[in-house]
Amino acid sequence: MSVGHACVDIYQGAVAALVPFFVSERAYTYAAASGVVLAATLLSSVVQPLFGALTDRWAMPWLLPVSTLAAGAGVALSGLGGSYALTLLAVAVTGIGVAAYHPEAARVARDVSRGSHTAMSWFSLGGNIGFALAPLMVSAVVATAGLHASPLLAVPALAGAALCATALRSVRTPAAATPAAATPATATAATATAATAAAGDDWASFTKLTGAIVCRSTVFVGLSTFISLYVRQRTGAGSASGTAALFVLYLGGAVGTVAGGRLAARYQRVRVVRWSYALTVPAVAGVVFVPGPPLYVFVALTSAGLYVPFSLHVTLGQDYLPRRMGTASGVTLGLAVSIGGIASPAIGALADATSLHTALMPLIVLPAVGWLLLRTLPEPGVPDPGGPDPNRPQEVTTPPTDGAPPAPAPDTGRRP
Repeated sequence: MSVGHACVDIYQGAVAALVPFFVSERAYTYAAASGVVLAATLLSSVVQPLFGALTDRWAMPWLLPVSTLAAGAGVALSGLGGSYALTLLAVAVTGIGVAAYHPEAARVARDVSRGSHTAMSWFSLGGNIGFALAPLMVSAVVATAGLHASPLLAVPALAGAALCATALRSVRTPAAATPAAATPATATAATATAATAAAGDDWASFTKLTGAIVCRSTVFVGLSTFISLYVRQRTGAGSASGTAALFVLYLGGAVGTVAGGRLAARYQRVRVVRWSYALTVPAVAGVVFVPGPPLYVFVALTSAGLYVPFSLHVTLGQDYLPRRMGTASGVTLGLAVSIGGIASPAIGALADATSLHTALMPLIVLPAVGWLLLRTLPEPGVPDPGGPDPNRPQEVTTPPTDGAPPAPAPDTGRRP
């Protein structure tokens, strides 16, 4: 499942990696280039909750290989022809494929991981590795042979579809499988999940979490779209410098995602997520203001800050909406992640009117806004500090002995 996730998310990263080549070969403006990213993310943002709602009602494992192929087909066709409208249509197909994949994949991954936060971080790691490989793959193909060689970019989709089909054959009959021995961490995660499911859906907390993820998404998509062009300007180097910066932005996510799962096993998830958003503010400021090669250090720090909470977003969302896990997965892993692309044209238009340096400055503020939204977020499964006092005598009942209703304990005169 993790490697299959990589084969899908390589196409989310590929769209941003293609932007410099659209600018150089087709003379797109910043706004037009960011419109390509918007086309890939807008439809994904709109339809992802729909797929999430559908997977809440029906298991649709066939979506995994089919959506993987759709994601690859869109990118493969995006380099053919010179029509801007056809390019937008092709990357929109990629967006729909990515949207269809994530809710069902997150549900299956949560099932086979038995609620483990660490296991979900490994599933998320696969997607982040796909992101990291995207600029290398695009550069190897397009920088060598031009945009007309884009059909070669469909190879990971073929491999991913085969991997998904193989994985699904293993998990299709979970009732016949032998349960794995429970570990303390797995048992704790399962207990927390059961507790949150009994408590019902917490839409208020889920809404705050979603708002924070949208802030994170806008920063990530904005940097993904323009970091390659920006680094070329700041360092005065060639296209390889931009590809390297995008690779660092994506690769740091691989380390951050695994670290997030391990930190959550030691500290509460909400606390780890808050720390990450707070530390991202100075990291993004360094990307915007620090010149020369040291800029790469801040790109790596930004990547870690953006990715440490990545898998934790998913499990938190699922625990806030335990009765609608497909919807929660579709929003936290899909909608809120891709909706940042809607801001890309605004960043591009500002860059055309002023400079790319000026256009990236607002991204510094957004992680701080996300931190404010997370500040009062509760940890799922942790008792409310304002709840019942365990030292206070509670009303108890005695079990019935003759079929009669249980009798209340004697009144002690105390009231809550």
